[in-house]
Amino acid sequence: MRVDAINVYHVAMPLLYPWRTAYGEDVAIDSLLVQMESDGICGWGEATPFARPEYSAEWAQGAFSLIRDYFGPYVLGTEISTAAELQTGLARFKGNYFAKAALDTAWWNLQSKRQNTPLYKLLGGTSNVVPIGADFGIMDSIEALLQAISDAVEAGFTRVKLKFCRGWELEVVREVRRSFPCLRTHVDCNGSYTLEDIDMFRALDSLDLEMIEQPLAYDDLVEHAKLQQSLLTPICLDEGVVSVRQLKQAIELGSCQYLNIKPGRVGGLTCAREMHDICKAANIRCWVGGNLESGVGASVAVALGTLENFTYPADIFPPGRFYQEDLASPPVKFGKDDAGQPVAIPSDVCECPPEPDGHRLGRLTVEKAHVG
Repeated sequence: MRVDAINVYHVAMPLLYPWRTAYGEDVAIDSLLVQMESDGICGWGEATPFARPEYSAEWAQGAFSLIRDYFGPYVLGTEISTAAELQTGLARFKGNYFAKAALDTAWWNLQSKRQNTPLYKLLGGTSNVVPIGADFGIMDSIEALLQAISDAVEAGFTRVKLKFCRGWELEVVREVRRSFPCLRTHVDCNGSYTLEDIDMFRALDSLDLEMIEQPLAYDDLVEHAKLQQSLLTPICLDEGVVSVRQLKQAIELGSCQYLNIKPGRVGGLTCAREMHDICKAANIRCWVGGNLESGVGASVAVALGTLENFTYPADIFPPGRFYQEDLASPPVKFGKDDAGQPVAIPSDVCECPPEPDGHRLGRLTVEKAHVG
C-alpha cells in the first residue's frame, strides 16, 4: 500500500482519579493517536508514552514532534507491502519506540480494513477471548486497597497486580496475602529498587507471588539476571525490554522468566508479535501490558493477546475503570468466560474497531499535525 496522508494527535485524557506508581502520579494520560490513509481508507494507531519521561526515556510531546517532523514525512508516499518493511524503514531512526508504535499499529489497522480481515486473525491469533486481570495503584490506605481487591474478586477476577514502591511495599503485600491467600498476585516495582534491596526481595519470596515485575533499573539486564539467580519468585521484565535485540540478550543472560509485552513500548505490533514468538521458543511466559490507552490502543492489545503464548491475564481495562468517557467509539467489548473470569473480546470482521470520536478527540487534543 502507498501511504497518502498521516494525521497525528497529542491528546491528554483526564483520569477519574490519580494513577500513582513508583515514578510519580498522573492525573491525565498523554497519548499519541495516528491516522494513516491509503487509497481513501484510514487506520488508527495509538501509543502512550505519558507526559514526562519517567516511565521511559520517551514522552508524548517529543514523540508527537518526531512523527510530525521526521517519521511521518519519511513514511509519506512510500509503498509499504508488509509491516516488516515499515519497521526496516523506521530503523534508520534510533530508539523512540512509542513514536514508531503509533505508526506501526495504524498500519496494521489499515491493513486489516484493506483485507477485510479482523486484526487478531491478521496477527495469527488463536483465541476469541483474552482473560484480563485487575490492577491497583498506590492508594490512600491498605484498607481501601483490600476493599478494592475484594470488589474485583467478587466481579470474577482471578489475578491482581499491585504497584509496589518504598513506603508501599512488604506490609501491603502481606495484608493482601492474609486476606486473599489463594489469589494470583504479583507486584510491579517500575524499576525503583537496586540489588542493595536483596533482603526485601527475599522476603517477597515467602509470599507466593506469581512474579516480581521490573524490580531494577529500566535499562538493566545484567543485575536482573543476578537477582533472578537469588530468588525463587520469577522476575518479569517490562521497561527493561524495548527491542527484539534486548529480549534475546535477556534470555541469554537469564534475566527473566516472564515478559510483559506492551505494543507501544516495543515499537508496535510487528515487534510485539516477534517477541511473542521468541519467548514461546525460549519457554518465557508472556502477557499483554497496557499504559492506560484509549479504546484505540486497547483494541490493539486485545488482538495481540489472542496469540497462544499469552498465558497470563492481560492489563486491558473495561470502560469506566479509569475514564469517565473513553475517547474511542465503539468501546472495546468485555464479557466473562464459562468460569466467570472477565475477558476482553477482539473485534470481528463485521464490526468497526474502536476509533476516536470526533467531538471527544477535538476536546482532548493538545496539538495536532497533518503530514500529506
